[in-house]
Amino acid sequence: MTAVERSAMRKVYLRLLPFGCVCMIVCYLDRINVGFAALTMRGDLGLSATAFGFGAGSFYAGYCLFEIPSNIILMKVGARFWIARIMLSWGLLSMAMALVWDTTSFITLRFLLGLAEAGFFPGMLLYFTFWFPSAHRGRMVAWFGVATPAAVAIGGPISSFLMQLNGVWGLAGWKWLFIGEALPAIVLGIVCLLYLVDGPLKAHWLTAEEKAWLAAEMERERQEVTQAHGALSMWQALVNPRVWALGIIYFGIITPSVGLVLFAPQIIKQAGLSNFATGFVTSIPYIAGVIGMIVWGHLSDRMNERRWNLFAGCVLSAAAMVFAGWMVGTFVAVAAMCLATVGFYGSKGPFWSLPNTILSGTAAAAGLAFINSVGNLGGWFGPTIVGWIADKTGGFEGGLYALSGFCVLSAVVTVIGVAGARRAAAPAVLGAAAE
Repeated sequence: MTAVERSAMRKVYLRLLPFGCVCMIVCYLDRINVGFAALTMRGDLGLSATAFGFGAGSFYAGYCLFEIPSNIILMKVGARFWIARIMLSWGLLSMAMALVWDTTSFITLRFLLGLAEAGFFPGMLLYFTFWFPSAHRGRMVAWFGVATPAAVAIGGPISSFLMQLNGVWGLAGWKWLFIGEALPAIVLGIVCLLYLVDGPLKAHWLTAEEKAWLAAEMERERQEVTQAHGALSMWQALVNPRVWALGIIYFGIITPSVGLVLFAPQIIKQAGLSNFATGFVTSIPYIAGVIGMIVWGHLSDRMNERRWNLFAGCVLSAAAMVFAGWMVGTFVAVAAMCLATVGFYGSKGPFWSLPNTILSGTAAAAGLAFINSVGNLGGWFGPTIVGWIADKTGGFEGGLYALSGFCVLSAVVTVIGVAGARRAAAPAVLGAAAE
């Protein structure tokens, strides 16, 4: 590593990743805090497990519907403005969740919240690929993605405290939860406009030499992708078999991941815990997920290998979900959930390093959004399946067994549909401009 690369990348890491992680933590917390709210909200609104699962998952229907258009717009208007718009709109709608009064309003607002947030994760990934060459991709994705399990780990205690405000000013605790956790999104949306810039050449915090090196490196990698795979158009990217394979793999990861996180408080409470204690214990599996994601991302970069690291994460999650279902209602199930989250989140670093091996430019914007959209359909299927099975059987065991099957699906498609180590590790980038 040259001196200019070392100095430039140190500035990029310190300038962008901490801020991006904070935004992602707030984003994911506003997405999944409904799982904590459900401890009392379900009773207040008269929601069955099926209705709650369907409504919570309807977020992902709106999210997937607007995902590709959102990323295309980001390419047109610039990441700084569009990411700020996303954060402001989702913050306001997340706060509005405190106003729901029945099943229909619950489902409607969750759907609108998904529309508002659509494009944030793939948009941020796209934005980061303006700045991070391929050699840094696994670590970048791991550190950025760490915000997802971190949001649950942090959100458990925060949600528990906010729920204790029950009755203050006549508002239920779950209403305070939605209001309190939405405010940071609104503040950060305003900060985005002042803090982010749309590319290295506009970064006043890089020297001229650092700007030149980074711009040249990103262009070199874009040319390598084009030479290896051709300059795919947006529509070619959307029908590319490898892009579809990645979408299916991500679907198999997201379905059990969201299915677990939205019902984790209710599953863990079956061990005989209070609502307050449940919030803290729910954090434990996601602390394990944070550690797994960081370690696995660095390991994948060090090995320069993506395919089998991804496969191993899927297999680990499948086995752990079966064990959690077998031991549900005990603290052993919490330990199994820890292993499952290590697999879910540890696999994301290797996974999100794969699209850049075949996509660039506008194809990258559309392809990334498509992969994330297909994957996030699992955010609707996961909780809906768990809720429906819980209503039919009176427990969560069958739901956890069903979710493990999706992990197996991802493992199988990884072996069949992902290129071998040599091709997957080829230097590349998502594009000149490029969850």
